[in-house]
Amino acid sequence: MKYRTLGRTGLKISEIGMGCEGLVDKTAGQVKEFVDKMEELGVNCIDLYSPNPVMRSNLGQALKGRREKFILQSHLCSIWEEGQYLRTRDISKVKAGFAHMLRELDTDFIDIGMIHYSDALSDWQDIKAGPIMAYAQALKEAGKIGCIGLSSHNPEVAQAAVDSGLIDVLMFSVNPCYDLQPAGEDVEQLWAEAAYEKPLVNMDPQRQALYESCQRLGVGVTVMKAFGGGDLLSQYSPAGVALTPIQCLHYALTRPGVACVMAGAKTVEELVRSAAYEDAPDSEKDYATAFAAMPKISWEGHCMYCGHCAPCPRGIDVASVTKFLNLARAQGGVPETVREHYAILSHHAGECIACGACEGRCPFNVPIRENMRQAAEIFGR
Repeated sequence: MKYRTLGRTGLKISEIGMGCEGLVDKTAGQVKEFVDKMEELGVNCIDLYSPNPVMRSNLGQALKGRREKFILQSHLCSIWEEGQYLRTRDISKVKAGFAHMLRELDTDFIDIGMIHYSDALSDWQDIKAGPIMAYAQALKEAGKIGCIGLSSHNPEVAQAAVDSGLIDVLMFSVNPCYDLQPAGEDVEQLWAEAAYEKPLVNMDPQRQALYESCQRLGVGVTVMKAFGGGDLLSQYSPAGVALTPIQCLHYALTRPGVACVMAGAKTVEELVRSAAYEDAPDSEKDYATAFAAMPKISWEGHCMYCGHCAPCPRGIDVASVTKFLNLARAQGGVPETVREHYAILSHHAGECIACGACEGRCPFNVPIRENMRQAAEIFGR
């Protein structure tokens, strides 16, 4: 298992994480089997959006004696009421829900306190200025949570939260279909048939800017919906082409700012298949060929960081250079962190001999030689 630093939190998090859906409706023994397998595979992060008390108690039992080996991303504002899940902004219920969470998980702290599910700007403004954020900050100061996060499907809300400086982690829905859709407050539209009836061209600019902002500002991204709830793995995918789990994971993990994908797994076998990403050959990770064949969807001229441009005869990591170039373009300058990351590359854009071999291999007709020229000019090498 490979590990990435989760933005400015400093947490070392496994590239493949575990969503909690597979732990709901399982016995204590079955949950322990999941946790045993996670430990064996090196999967060290678990997202707990569900407040199901039985699931959390079973997980707490399974974590006994090894709690420190796992990073828990558990959600504030997600509570259990009258036998079912409820999202709330009632601060008294949020506080009570957090106390229940700690007791059920049998722990005295949560690594990532994730403010749950904000898809409307008005809701984010209420969170930001009201008792929810104040409570999250108090929990962080008291050591009850290690860092503050926000989960969202709306890039406009997510961007506002990232720009505020108040969150350290963003949980966001990342996959090659949702990334084509414009911002909106109705999450159902992300997979509505009507949203895919007209031709879609290139990533929504707000989503691209969001990922670049997260990398530049040190806000770590944990991914949900990488498989689109399983839709992207089906022949009935809105993309018109079924993708593999490995392709979906690789797409998400090559977005700027992304540290971890919370892979949905209802069985231990499904978890093992997702973790197999780490040993998969490049040919299995390759999503570019499938993307290029998608009907009604085009990434013409847009770098997908897929790596098809390699190998460069001068050894330039073209995808990384392009990613840093896009970060600088989005900022309108060269932030210090981007400059330093660019500087440590083994080879730089200025070494490009403009042979064009990379452009001949690019499935999306990206003007790579021009990008290299601009990168050399912007970064000075």
